[in-house]
Amino acid sequence: MRLQTTKMLADVDDGIGWITFNNPERRNAISLEMWEGLGTILEAFAHDDAVRVVVMKGAGDRAFVSGADISEFDAKRGNAEQKKDYGQASANANRWLVTLDKPIIAMIRGFCIGGGLATALGADIRFATPDSKFGIPAARLGLGYDYGGLKALCNVVGPARAKDIMFSARFMDADEALQMGLINFLVPVEELEQRVRDYAALIAANAPLTVKAAKAAVNEAMKDPAHRDLQKIESMVNACFDSEDYREGRRAFMEKRPANFKGQ
Repeated sequence: MRLQTTKMLADVDDGIGWITFNNPERRNAISLEMWEGLGTILEAFAHDDAVRVVVMKGAGDRAFVSGADISEFDAKRGNAEQKKDYGQASANANRWLVTLDKPIIAMIRGFCIGGGLATALGADIRFATPDSKFGIPAARLGLGYDYGGLKALCNVVGPARAKDIMFSARFMDADEALQMGLINFLVPVEELEQRVRDYAALIAANAPLTVKAAKAAVNEAMKDPAHRDLQKIESMVNACFDSEDYREGRRAFMEKRPANFKGQ
């Protein structure tokens, strides 16, 4: 995959598409070029049948993503016009986070702050270590926070906790993040990568059409009733029942062996 930056890395291994935020000297703070790279990677993974599940992680051991790269704000986000250009790049990446029909896992260690937390909220499942820190310090900087990011936060932790996070701009430790449902799993540092690999492999071994239909159904359930596309979900469910994978799943069950799903 050709990227215009070395600050984003991508790799595919045994059905798992790995995305690395590679800016460790700035605690993986996201720059404009990193937003552009993230969108490019997610789009490529969306069209790659070899990718069954995606894992996002930060380089090094200090941060998943520590937020936006404030050092470039004056040059690339210093006024409303520049905000528009910057927003287009971040919006494209976030659009792929929202629309990717494959499961996304965030593997979090260290700081997961601001835009980093927003990116992690774009994942379906979040693993973290005890040394992780979470928060959205927008109120300390005076910047506005877009509706989409706040809607995602509310969907995960509820409106009361979302208000606490936004109003106080405080940082939370991993135990509190687990308690409020901000993360799914809290694991020791030394076990993090293997636990994520094992979990991703578990997903990758399952029937892709079933997993996609389940993700789509949950996403529709989070929408306002008037905007839900239930016909799309019914079509996806019917496609599962008509698939070769369903036949393979039944054969594998009868033959007491692992199924070999193809996504067809």
